[in-house]
Amino acid sequence: MISKTMKAILHALSYGNIELESSRRMADLKQLDAMRIFVKSWMPEFNNGEHEVPVRLYFPTEEAMQAGIVEGNTFPILLFFHGGGWVTESVENYDRVCARMAQATAHIVVSVEYRLAPEHKFPVPLEDCYAAAKALYTNQLILNTDPEKITIIGDSAGGNLTAAVCLMARDKGEFTPRRQILIYPALGNCYTEESPYRSVQENGCDYLLTSVKMEDYLNLYQSSAEDRQNPYFAPILEKDLRNLPETLILTAEYDPLRDEGEVYGRKLMLQEIMWKYTGFTEHFMDFLRWESNFCMYRRVLNILTSF
Repeated sequence: MISKTMKAILHALSYGNIELESSRRMADLKQLDAMRIFVKSWMPEFNNGEHEVPVRLYFPTEEAMQAGIVEGNTFPILLFFHGGGWVTESVENYDRVCARMAQATAHIVVSVEYRLAPEHKFPVPLEDCYAAAKALYTNQLILNTDPEKITIIGDSAGGNLTAAVCLMARDKGEFTPRRQILIYPALGNCYTEESPYRSVQENGCDYLLTSVKMEDYLNLYQSSAEDRQNPYFAPILEKDLRNLPETLILTAEYDPLRDEGEVYGRKLMLQEIMWKYTGFTEHFMDFLRWESNFCMYRRVLNILTSF
């Protein structure tokens, strides 16, 4: 159970609307990391049309770096899309998360620097992520890849992009993801009092990510109001979930996004898609970053490794 002191701290930090520039500056403070984890990494680029999309590669070991780029070798890969409401965060801000993930899972992690809204609204961030996935699955990056060994993963808005990329891949037929991991994914299109999900009403005020912020994020991400009815914008709207990859969904008890993650998993099950669900009780979103709670953090990494 969350203590009264922690509840008071969370309440103080759970302010309403977002102010874009200050939110970005606050997010960028994560780059000032005195305990930065040094792993072998590399930052190539690939093209999405005329735009060059940078990706950062994290190698769990020196041997993995050598083996991953030598012809005839393939290494398991996590293709990662970061969170941040489609408008904040970056590959650099998630450097520690991806470095630790590579070490703990013995996977090469490929982190994508997709373009952010509102400068680049829907569907641009999604198209960047899709282009990254296509390049990886079709062996257009310097890595030697086996599509059977690639898992697409993202947290929050990155979970949304993961689900949308898998939907788009199925619809276009250009490559076939086998596994996706959705970590407290933002899959819906409404976070007002009209939301059908109890978690939005119960957890929309006092647990860092507020329902008001989520509405602000959607407004900044969308190009028009019609986007909110597009399953690539809000994957939970997709009626046909057949032929999607095996799915792992992680949610937190005190998170407005909790219920939509669980509902999406149940919809996958109805389409006979293999899926696993883990709800972290007495926790709120952003636990992917909580190294201070070592036991819980280790549990998250163990779940990712075993999937």
